[in-house]
Amino acid sequence: MLTNTTEMQKGHAFHPTPLHFLNKSAATATARSFSSSFVFAIVPTREGLSDHGIAFVVSPTMNFSKANAGQYLGLFNATNGTANDRILAVELDIIMNPEFHDINSNHVGIDINSLISEQAQPAGYYDDAAGGALQELKLNSRRPMQVWVDYDGKAKQLNVTLSPVKMSKPKRPLLSATVDLSSFMADPMYVGFSSATGIESTYHYVLGWSFNLDGPAPPLDFSKLPVVPRVGPKPRSKLLDILLPLAAALLVAAALAAVFFFLWRKRRYAEVREDWEDDFDPHLFSYKDLFHATDGFKDRNLLGVGGFGRVYKGQLPASNLEIAVKKVSHDSRQGVKEFAEVVSIGCLRHRNLVQLLGYCRRKGELLLVYDYMANGSLDKYLHDQHMPTLSWHTRYQIISGVAASLVYLHEDWEQVVIHRDVKASNVLLDGEMNGRLGDFGLARLYDHGTDPQTTHVVGTMGYLAPELVRTGKATPFTDVFAFGVFLLEVVCGRRPIYRDDCDSRVMLVDWVIEHHHNGSILDVVDPRIVGNFETEEVILVLKLGLMCAHPLPNERPSMRTVMQYLDSREPVPDLSPSYMSYGTMTLMQNEGFDSYVISSHPSMTNGVSSMTVLSGGR
Repeated sequence: MLTNTTEMQKGHAFHPTPLHFLNKSAATATARSFSSSFVFAIVPTREGLSDHGIAFVVSPTMNFSKANAGQYLGLFNATNGTANDRILAVELDIIMNPEFHDINSNHVGIDINSLISEQAQPAGYYDDAAGGALQELKLNSRRPMQVWVDYDGKAKQLNVTLSPVKMSKPKRPLLSATVDLSSFMADPMYVGFSSATGIESTYHYVLGWSFNLDGPAPPLDFSKLPVVPRVGPKPRSKLLDILLPLAAALLVAAALAAVFFFLWRKRRYAEVREDWEDDFDPHLFSYKDLFHATDGFKDRNLLGVGGFGRVYKGQLPASNLEIAVKKVSHDSRQGVKEFAEVVSIGCLRHRNLVQLLGYCRRKGELLLVYDYMANGSLDKYLHDQHMPTLSWHTRYQIISGVAASLVYLHEDWEQVVIHRDVKASNVLLDGEMNGRLGDFGLARLYDHGTDPQTTHVVGTMGYLAPELVRTGKATPFTDVFAFGVFLLEVVCGRRPIYRDDCDSRVMLVDWVIEHHHNGSILDVVDPRIVGNFETEEVILVLKLGLMCAHPLPNERPSMRTVMQYLDSREPVPDLSPSYMSYGTMTLMQNEGFDSYVISSHPSMTNGVSSMTVLSGGR
C-alpha cells in the first residue's frame, strides 16, 4: 500500500538496490533493454471519486523529500522537473491537469523529466479476442490491472501495455514511443513506484511486481497475489467526542464564512440583465461559464487585441466547444435598441459568417461569444512574411466565401445588414481554411425597402467609400467598395494604403488601375504566387475589385452580381474610360472626399487603421 486515506500524501516503494542500466562494454555507453510487469489497484473510498494516480519510476535517487503530493505524484514540485532530474515515469493518472496538458481524467502517459507526457493515451487495451478493438479501462475502478513496461535498447523503443489481470499480454501496446535512453540513464538507477493523494481519500496498491534486465520480465503467479482490501465504513474517530463541544462554534464560523463566500462569488460573477433579455435566453451566457472557459481570462489564452477589445480563446466546460470571447467596454446606460441589434445579429446563419453564439453583460463591459476560428485572420497570411503562403486556389475560395456572406447580409436575410468594416483582418479562417466574415461590432440593420439612416463615419481608412465621408450614410454599396479593396489586397498581397520603395504613399486601387491602363495588370499579382495561378481567374478578380471600388456608388455592382461573376468565371466588362483615366484619388476628390482626410490622417502614414468614431454603443 503506497498511500492510505491521508490527504495530500505521497508514497514510494523502490527496489533497495540500484541497477546498472548502461552497457559500458562498447565505446559509447548504451541503455540496456529492460522489462517490467506489475499489478496495481487504485481504490477510492467513494466510488468514482479519487485523487491522482500511481507511476512506475526509474530514478537516480530514492529521496523525494522535496517532491509534492497531489498532481505532482510525489515525483516533482512546482518547478515540474529539469533535464538534470533524469526521471523516467509511466503515469497511470485519474485527474486531468491542464497545466501538464493532460488529455483526460483517465489516461496513461510516458513522462521524461516532467509530468508533461511525451506520449499519452486514454487508459485501455487492444483486445486480441475482439479483433484488436480498443477497450476502455477505468483506472480507479477498485479492480486490479496489469501493466507491462518494455524497453528495447537496440530498437530504442519503449512500449507500455495495459490489461485486466489474468489476461494474456495484448499483442499491440497501448503506448509505443521511440526514445533513446542512453543519454538519459545514470549509472546506477533505482526502480520502483510513486503515488500521491489529494483531497479525496484514495488507496494505491502494488499487488505484484517482476523486473528483468536484458530480457522479458518473469510472469507473475496470480495465485500468490493478495486480494484488494475491501473498502468499508470508516471507524468513528475518538477525537470526535472531544470536538463535539466545539461543533456549535465551528458551525457559526462556517455559516459566516459561507455567507461571505456567497457574497464574494455573487460580486465576482455579477451580470447586468434586463427583463427584455429573457426572450433571448439561447443567446445569453453566464459570466461564470465564460470565466471558467477562458481560465479566468488569462493572458495565455489571449488571441489578440484590437481597437474594440481583447479576444480570448476558451472552451465551454459542459460541451467542450471551443469559443472566442471578445471583451469590449460598455456603458450600462445605453438603451435596449443597441442590445436588441446585437442579439438580432446573433440570429444570422451562414457558412461563411463567424457565428455570434451569444453575449453576456456586466457592469462596464460586454462579452461577445463567437465560434473559434483555428487559423486566425486572413490578414496575417497576406502580410506576415513568416506565415505560409496561401495558394491561389485557397485565395479564390476565400474570396467566394466572403462574397457569398455579403450577398446573404445584403439581400437574403430578413433585414438588410451593413457590415461597415469589411477587411482582411475581419476575415477569419476555420480549420479547413474556409473564409468567414466576422466582427459585427460596427454592423447596422434596417428593413428591406427602407433607406438607411445617417450615422457617424466608422470603418477603416483605405476601405472607406468616398460618399460615406461626405454623407455619413452607410449602404450596401459602401460594403461593396470595401469588398473591392479587399479583392485587390488578396490578389496583390499589399495593404490598401502602403509606401513604395521611394517611401511615397500609394493607393492600392490607383496602382492597380495604372497597371491595367498600361496593359501590365498581371504585374500586380502577389510575387509569392507568381507562376501558380489561373490567369483568367486573377484578371477576373482584379477587374471585379476595380468595379467594386469605383468612387461612384451607382457604378458599383451589387454583391449578387459579383457572386454571379465569381461562380461563372465569365469575363468582366471593361471599366469606364473616366475611371481608367483619372483613378480613384481624382474622382474621390470630385465626389467630395476631403483631400485633407486623404493626405493628413495619421493612418495614411503607416498603412491602415480603424477609425473609432462609433455609434450605436459599439
